[in-house]
Amino acid sequence: MKHPSIAGAAALGVLAAAACAPRMQPVRAVQPNGAIVRSTQEQDVARARAEGQDERTRLAGEQDAVAARALADCTPMLCNAIARGEVAVGMTREQVLAATHSGIAAWEERGGGGITTLTARDESRGPRDATAEVAFVTLENGRVRSYAYREPQGIRLVSSAGDATPQGTARARAEALLREGDEMALAGDFDRALNRYDRADVVSPNDPAVSLRIARALDKQLRPYEAMIRYQLFLHQLEIERIHAYGDAYAQYGAAVAEARSRILVLERGGR
Repeated sequence: MKHPSIAGAAALGVLAAAACAPRMQPVRAVQPNGAIVRSTQEQDVARARAEGQDERTRLAGEQDAVAARALADCTPMLCNAIARGEVAVGMTREQVLAATHSGIAAWEERGGGGITTLTARDESRGPRDATAEVAFVTLENGRVRSYAYREPQGIRLVSSAGDATPQGTARARAEALLREGDEMALAGDFDRALNRYDRADVVSPNDPAVSLRIARALDKQLRPYEAMIRYQLFLHQLEIERIHAYGDAYAQYGAAVAEARSRILVLERGGR
């Protein structure tokens, strides 16, 4: 049996130790029950999304302001072009931005002496109007002098109101196809040349320059009947009587007319 004094001393020691020990606070929940703790990545995504929305709102406001200024100073023709979303000769820089729904940050600007050129900054995603992607715009004394579209056939330049019409567009595309066909014909690839000439004939029908090229290519391929028909069509499209009436306007076709007539005679006789 322990001595009473020893037992009491031990009890006092335990109590003293307990008094000196750190007190434990009750555990409290950091988040309420059922709360979703978002990861840092999710927070970054949410922040980026909000910043992106703010930027889009800012750009939309900037474009609205540009459009308002563009419409405040435009002729009826140019106002209609802006409303259609089409670039046009005679526009100001702000009217070009309004027509393409773009900001100045989308363009590289250079020039001096009254001439300014706006070139698409991003080749893969350049500004567009209702017609096609705009490759560059040239302004003279603050007004559009010419502009170019980037199309499958290449770069198409518009320097007058006539070039922007459906007829002008078709003529430019046909000329691009004819250039491709001419290169292939020079290389002796008449199958591919005919493909380009036929496409040009669809884009710009009733064009004697196209008919003559098709006739020559068929002639080279030793397809006399088809070639003869195309030579005859070429002469019909020229309307021979007008050659004499207009003189120099048709002078460029003088040798071609003689060639077509000669080849028709030869092919009719079954010769080469």
